[in-house]
Amino acid sequence: MALRDFFKKKKLEEKKVKPREKPIEKIPTPKPKSEKRTPKRSEAYRILKTPHITEKATDLARKNQYVFRIWERANKVEVKKAIEDLYKVEVIDVKIIKVPAKRRRFGRISGWKKGYKKAIVKIKEDQKIELFPK
Repeated sequence: MALRDFFKKKKLEEKKVKPREKPIEKIPTPKPKSEKRTPKRSEAYRILKTPHITEKATDLARKNQYVFRIWERANKVEVKKAIEDLYKVEVIDVKIIKVPAKRRRFGRISGWKKGYKKAIVKIKEDQKIELFPK
């Protein structure tokens, strides 16, 4: 019994709280998270690849709709901001289409044609984007 009491006394001595000499420091408040990253004019290349020039795209240009190939990870908001910054126009609507990869065959050799993502951008009626400067 005496042996157990010896260990109990040690535990009680360890549990005694010593007074603090230093005042408690204030915990720094976390910085507020910044808003979503907005593309700058120099960052438009990260979103837009090239203008997509086809017969259908030239017909859409008469209706103030322009077609661009974009990177796979780009979304509507990023495309809108990139077009507005790069071409200085007001974007009304953005539609995104993901064109799937297609199987191609050349004789015995078969392969795949790469898929891509494109955006159809509708702008304000009185504005225009010059894809090919004169």
